[in-house]
Amino acid sequence: MTRIRPISTALLLMSLALQVQAQTASPAPPGATAAPAPSQAPPMAGINALLDSLKTSGDDFLPPDRAFRFDALPDGTDRVRLNWEIADGYYLYRARIRVMTPSTRAQLGAPQMPQGQIKTDEYFGRQEVYHHELVATVPVVRATGGAFELPLQVTYQGCADAGLCYPPITKDVTVHLSAGAASRAGGSPGSSAADGVAEQDWFASLIRSGNPLVMLGWFYLAGLVLAFTPCVLPMVPILSGIIAGGGRSVTTTRALALSVTYVLGMALTYTLAGIACAAAGRQVQAVFQQWWVLALFAALFVVLALSMFGLFTLQMPVAIQTRIANISNRQSAGTFGGVAVMGALSALIVTTCVGPALVGALLVISQTGQVARGGAALFAMSIGMGTPLLVVGASAGRLLPRAGPWMDLVKKLFGVMMLAVAAWMLARIVPERVALSLWAVPALILAWLLWSQTRGHSVATWGLRAAGVIAGLYGVALTAGSALGGTDPLAPIPAFAARTHELPFRSIKSVADLDREIAQAKAQSRGVLVDFSADWCTSCKEMERYTFTDPAVQAALSAAVLLRADVTQNDADDQALLKRFGIFGPPTIAFYGVDGQERTQYRVVGYMKAPAFASRTRAALHPPP
Repeated sequence: MTRIRPISTALLLMSLALQVQAQTASPAPPGATAAPAPSQAPPMAGINALLDSLKTSGDDFLPPDRAFRFDALPDGTDRVRLNWEIADGYYLYRARIRVMTPSTRAQLGAPQMPQGQIKTDEYFGRQEVYHHELVATVPVVRATGGAFELPLQVTYQGCADAGLCYPPITKDVTVHLSAGAASRAGGSPGSSAADGVAEQDWFASLIRSGNPLVMLGWFYLAGLVLAFTPCVLPMVPILSGIIAGGGRSVTTTRALALSVTYVLGMALTYTLAGIACAAAGRQVQAVFQQWWVLALFAALFVVLALSMFGLFTLQMPVAIQTRIANISNRQSAGTFGGVAVMGALSALIVTTCVGPALVGALLVISQTGQVARGGAALFAMSIGMGTPLLVVGASAGRLLPRAGPWMDLVKKLFGVMMLAVAAWMLARIVPERVALSLWAVPALILAWLLWSQTRGHSVATWGLRAAGVIAGLYGVALTAGSALGGTDPLAPIPAFAARTHELPFRSIKSVADLDREIAQAKAQSRGVLVDFSADWCTSCKEMERYTFTDPAVQAALSAAVLLRADVTQNDADDQALLKRFGIFGPPTIAFYGVDGQERTQYRVVGYMKAPAFASRTRAALHPPP
């Protein structure tokens, strides 16, 4: 050994000299912007690299840049390709890959990555990981059509099979994008899918790098649009009933103050729940859609309705009433604290559907940790959702009568609205035939009120009585329809219901079911639609009734495999499916091409009307050659 040691040392020094000479003599290849220049390497880099190559112990690990070799290249005029070469015995986490740009000239879509391997990790639990290599593409929405340098910040994290977990690695690279057509990065979410970025990704990029005022404005408008959907409209009778519960003491100022309190309670809860949901990767609202929660709050609305019918009076204890009156002259009915609590509960129980703006905010919070900007976007969207409620509050003081029997009739009508909200909530957890009979209860009570509580021979009186007759006939039709097996509240009698051709969806429950169906469709050269739905999702029922029954939509889907994942139970399999797609709840619809790869830029979140959905479907499943 004494003779071998000097020879080994000499060979080591010779190898080191050759390596240093090669590094100083070889110029960097042209266009290599992602890697640092050799002159920037520390003096000991060559020695460390050589020593690393001689290590054989299982306790030694590669440096991060050797374990995960990364570069970024242009992929056409509106895409970037990210490449990782992963050393043997190492892997990358899919959920830890983040791509951002500080540029105001472009916005990024969600990275499109292939399917990885599922690994139960000792650090992060069940994760999707990549071995050997990973190639991801990132859609780019351009503000201008000229060539420009796109700066990127790419963050990723990986581990070694032997047990070492590296900290997150962030690389700043620049990619040269050649001239191409502008894709309206500063445009609207309605045009984003045609430009290669889904609406939710457009909203997410707006939060990441958009102007704060522009971001808040777009999210406010998104919330305002959402306010007129069936997911949010049930809050109108709830707030109206609260205002009417104040009796004759209601003034315009007080009604507006109650409305502001209700909306702020809803907005704060929606924002905090959204942040918690994104941070935990769970569906907070799905937890509140359990049958016993819905039944409990439906019973609460029934109690409130009976109180408005005058069967009993709900009020706080006298001692508490006295203290509150001494502080701010608040009445026992409609106290601000109770209104704020009702607004908070409405955010969790009543507004059960998601949309592109909500998903975009949750994506940013969960993937980048930008809680402040994501939370501000959620709050702006919540205020937009509550704007019609503020209008209700501002006008209620003028519209509600001040005295006389009309005030009692108005309160009872709001009681009917409360019963309708209770029926709407219970319809999510009972059979559809039973739901028809539940809807008949508020209809028949409304008919009785409008006929018995109106007196006189004025035009208004006869108009109300005519409305009562119509409500009574509708209630009888609902009752008869329930007995005859009807399921549609809009057409309760089965014999008169329109015949619609339902799409042949196949049910899937797990990730394994999904993979099997995708593989079979790929073998048959067929596209795939995956519909995420739930019994408590109102917009899902809208899609089922108005969009999927449209002839143009059915024609566009005629050659596709149709899959449906019912995530009502929100069990482990449901959560695994949602996590696989990185989505936060229904309604969400994903498209796969004939190559078995998802067309993420065409993903649909929230309700979409039939003409737009048919166009989206044709573009996703039948792209031009």
